[in-house]
Amino acid sequence: MPDQIRFFKKQHDREMSIQQIVDGVIKKNIAILAKALTIIESKTERHREQAQTIIQQLLPYAGRSIRIGITGVPGAGKSSFIEGFGMMLCDAGFRVAVLAIDPSSTITGGSILGDKTRMEALSKHKNAYIRPSPSSGTLGGVHERTREAIIACEAAGYDIILVETVGVGQSEVTVRSMVDFFLLLVLTRAGDELQGIKKGILELADALIVHKADGDNLSIAEQTRREYKQILHLIHSRIDWWKPQVLLCSSITGKGWQEIWSLIEGFIHEAKIRNYFETNRQFQVHAWFHSLVMERLERSFFQNKQVIEKKKRIDEQLENGEITVPQAVDLLFSVYNSKKNGQR
Repeated sequence: MPDQIRFFKKQHDREMSIQQIVDGVIKKNIAILAKALTIIESKTERHREQAQTIIQQLLPYAGRSIRIGITGVPGAGKSSFIEGFGMMLCDAGFRVAVLAIDPSSTITGGSILGDKTRMEALSKHKNAYIRPSPSSGTLGGVHERTREAIIACEAAGYDIILVETVGVGQSEVTVRSMVDFFLLLVLTRAGDELQGIKKGILELADALIVHKADGDNLSIAEQTRREYKQILHLIHSRIDWWKPQVLLCSSITGKGWQEIWSLIEGFIHEAKIRNYFETNRQFQVHAWFHSLVMERLERSFFQNKQVIEKKKRIDEQLENGEITVPQAVDLLFSVYNSKKNGQR
């Protein structure tokens, strides 16, 4: 019987049309949303074509959420922060989707950490949806299909999209081009922690949250807050009308969650008045466009038969020291360009 059930379930999945998937997402069917995201994140050519159609049909229903990016150094407690912050928002009546980007296994390519197990309470809330996705080696701390996943979740009626990145790194700034507000979680003792934070991240953050500000750590957290406020005075803000704030927060006591949400609401309100919100969303569209062009070019290059054949010989020449790396690149591009231009 179990085998028969699995067989019929597979048959049902195969028979579900693109239109049924789109309709299911719009009707807030969580199982169908999960299926849509699986197709969107797939690397198979068939799924790429399906994903393109799904996103195109969902776009008119998207764009009405608040998109919040959340990053921080390892140990800053991003998952515990998101669970507590998300629970507060869900209890207030918002529908919250969490796109949690995990480090990838080098063996399976799947998520290593598994955020659903680390956000157990939030994952059970009726107003919440958590989607763990592997970074799959993508730079920027996000999945290469995070933009499309945001659109699908918005079309499914989620008011707030929280994008949790892998962690602070030199290419972590990619998430900035996907969200309306960018939160950076930091720990106490700013001087030590700054060794692991790139200056560029501080310049892009809309707010800094000193996490784990509770118990014996509270006085140190206050001191850290003052230190970061001084540091921010020396860093040029990316928005001329907004000065990044530094707030305290504790996922144990719940301290600071309401203040953080009020700050975000104030920022969004001001951004809309100043027409910055719409301008930033337009920038996100252009960033998405550029990202897809680069992805298409890379795929076209490495799937080119002549490039594949030539690369085998070039790899040998590189290993034997017969050619330099720049020469190898020139050789591959000459093969690709001759094929692209119809030359023999």
